[in-house]
Formats: sequence, C-alpha cells, structure tokens
Amino acid sequence: MSVAINGTNGITFNDGSLQPSAPVGRNLIINGNMAIDQRNAGASVTPAADGYTLDRWNVLISQASKFSVEQTISGVVAPVGFTDYLGCTSLSAYSVLTADYFTVRQAIEGFNIADLGWGTANAKTVTLSFWVRSSVTGTFGGSFQNSTSARSYPYTYTISSANTWEQKSVTIAGDTSGTWQTGNSTGIFIYFGLGVGSTFSGTAGAWAGSNFVSATGATSVVGTSGATFYITGVQLEANTTATPFENLQYGQQLALCQRYLPAFSGISNWFGYGIIVNSSALYSTVTYKVPTRVAPTGLVISSASHFRCGDFIATNNGVSAISISSAGTDTALLGVTSSAANLTAARPGTFYPSSASSLLYFTGCEL
Repeated sequence: MSVAINGTNGITFNDGSLQPSAPVGRNLIINGNMAIDQRNAGASVTPAADGYTLDRWNVLISQASKFSVEQTISGVVAPVGFTDYLGCTSLSAYSVLTADYFTVRQAIEGFNIADLGWGTANAKTVTLSFWVRSSVTGTFGGSFQNSTSARSYPYTYTISSANTWEQKSVTIAGDTSGTWQTGNSTGIFIYFGLGVGSTFSGTAGAWAGSNFVSATGATSVVGTSGATFYITGVQLEANTTATPFENLQYGQQLALCQRYLPAFSGISNWFGYGIIVNSSALYSTVTYKVPTRVAPTGLVISSASHFRCGDFIATNNGVSAISISSAGTDTALLGVTSSAANLTAARPGTFYPSSASSLLYFTGCEL
C-alpha cells in the first residue's frame, strides 16, 4: 500500500481514502477536558453572576443560587478517555422567566480565532464536539456569540438517554457579518444553556443580529430540583466534521490556563523576594509562571496565616495582610504586612507559603 502525505489535507492512501491531518493546537477550547481547577481544587461551588468555576469556564446567570458546579462529582465516572468533567446540579425546581438565563460558557481569546476569518467573506466553518450526560432528556441548546452580543448562532443537540454519556457535535458555517475581535479581548463566546427564557433564545441553525445564548424551546436543567448536567471533552475546531479530542499534556493545559489565572498553591514551590520597608512591612516581587493576557487587578488568598515572611534574620514571621502594589504581565509587586514588628528596613526580604493549603491567585486576567 502506498500513501501520499500532505501537510494540509492529511494522508491519502492508494485506494483514495483520506485520513485528515489533525494539527496540534486545533482545539480552540482551553481546558476542554476539565482537568484544571486552580480556584476550587474540585470543591463544589455555587457561582455568582459571571463567576468562574473550573479554569476558563464561567457562568452567565440572571439569578444566583439556582445550580452548583463541581469538578468530577463522586460516584459518576467520566466517559472513556477522560478523568474529569464539569458537573452542574440544580438546587431547586425553578420556573425560568422570560428574561432569565442560566448558562455555562467559555470566552475564546481573539488571537486564537483570528485565522477563522469570521466577519469576512472567507469565514471558516467550525465544528463543536463534546461529551454530555444529564438526568433529564430532550433538546438542549447553546449559542456561539461575538464579544458585543450583537451576533449569535443558537444551536441544539438531543440527549436521548438519562444518566448516560453521549457524544455530540454541531457544525456551523462561520459568520460573514459582524465584528469579531482578533486581539487579546474576547473573540468568541461558546454557551451551553441550562435554562434560558424567550428573550435570550433564538431560532436554532442560523446567524442572527441579536443577543441569543440558547435556542428556542431548549430543555431547562434548573427547572428540576436535583437535575444534573455534566460535560467534558469540549472541542472547537476549524473543520466540517469532529475529530478525536486533542489531549494535551497536563503541563501544557495548565500553562494555557495560567495566561488567564496566574495561581500558586501548596508549600515550598515558589518564593517572592523584595525589600523590607519598615519593621512590619516589605515589598515582594512574584513572577508568574507564564505571561498573563493583561496585567492583574486583584488578588485572592486562601488565608494570610498560610504564608510567612522575613528578612533572613527574622525569617519565620507570620503574615497578617497581602495586597497588590503594582502588577504587569510578567510580575507583580506585593505589599506584605508582617504579624511581628521585628524586621529591619532596607534589608532584603522574602515571602513564601507555609501551608499545604496555601493558595494565591491574581484576578483580572480573564476574558
């Protein structure tokens, strides 16, 4: 048997059959296998409006406390080829109002969708594929949308069997109209609806100049108390058909996530160095593991008690407060307050985690 290899088309066998090429980086979704959860480490959360859950996944909701989100719920195994999933559980039997919306979504950075050519006559076709499982069956909905919500494409898919993993795919022609960002702001929103009212639901299968986040008549997960919706293996690619899920190495996936969420966790795996300002304060520089999309604007810590600081003589002081003094896309300068007033001004200082439960992450880099 002979073969002809083409970098664009793939491998052509002598019987005329074609094995399409599958270039590395074809999946435009980050953390589509739901393996990274830097904020919550797998714990269940009830997200607020626009709150982030697993890395790169957030919710757009009109009302809080209608569903919880957890990475890989105990007792439910992921589909073959995966170990994790994003699991949503309805917290009540809520009747969705006309202007309500309950969704899980990912914002894809403009740099990563620039080659799709959306908004031009050369817009490429894309295919969205994923594994999904729900305790309710029926027609479910979602949407593709631009950054201003002025262009949207509602889509549907059917879950046929309750509590069973099913693989779905949706292929759409790229939008030749509208404005689609190609820089470091949001290029495309991908929505999965969990219950959306008529105001934000549109006809499936066509581009519209409206703010639609799901399809008309789609099933409501939040309408049934205890209903579940699990999803993993999410892939978006420039193709007319779905290809096997692109499994990146864990470190690669983590690095992609840290462009949007620079985070540090655990003990003895990072240090900040700086200068002592006075007997109870120092400035400490922290270098991110990868450059961030934009400079962070906020800081979240597990607890000040999980950190220590010192001046290499008083080297094990507790910490009472940590704040951002300034930040760029490579490093941040933190203001650290010591719980003991025994530091010496102008000496070099250090700041470090002292607990396995320590967590420090910067906010403001997400889309």
